[in-house]
Amino acid sequence: MKLLVRVVISAIALWAATAVVGGISVTAASWGRQALTLLAVAVIFGIVNAVLKPIIKVLGCAFYVLTLGLIALVVNAALLLLTSRLAGALDLPFHVEWFWPAFWGAIIIGVVSWLLNLFVSDDARSR
Repeated sequence: MKLLVRVVISAIALWAATAVVGGISVTAASWGRQALTLLAVAVIFGIVNAVLKPIIKVLGCAFYVLTLGLIALVVNAALLLLTSRLAGALDLPFHVEWFWPAFWGAIIIGVVSWLLNLFVSDDARSR
């Protein structure tokens, strides 16, 4: 249940980013296909973050300290760009144009995910 809640929250956050940021798009024909695409991209985004983010944090620990954590914004944007490339390789109609849309999209995804997690009960998150 916890995994499903996280995927749905990530998909909603991705949808918010596509609605607000001009360079992030889902080009599926119907709304149902868009929702399925966002769910699939949320899974890819979760896997990318789970695998690569800890490695990047360990290897770039000095940059995190030197920039007071601001490098995390660049890392999150790069991971969103990588997710877009992987989605394209899997023929999913999700695309991030370049760095700046990825940068702002990563911020929006982070904020929306944080807000939605505030409203999800601890029981749903811990299962």
